[in-house]
Amino acid sequence: MVIIFHSIFKKKFKKLSLKIQDCFCDRIILFENNKFNPILNNHSVEKRFPDCRSINITGDYRAIFKEGKANVYIFVNIGTHSELY
Repeated sequence: MVIIFHSIFKKKFKKLSLKIQDCFCDRIILFENNKFNPILNNHSVEKRFPDCRSINITGDYRAIFKEGKANVYIFVNIGTHSELY
């Protein structure tokens, strides 16, 4: 599995609190081991982000990603539920 972070994701990630950044790091480990781990609540967000899916970072924070070719995952956005939707 290859994980890539889009420039928009990187910019928004830097602005997050260290607590949220740490939570994301924990979740990305779960994602690497099993992208459909129930804790992640991996689900489609096709209406708002075509060809993308979302995982839960905390109760309110979400990370949006799309699956590329050859097991590549591109994280394109991160933020609170209300910011993203």
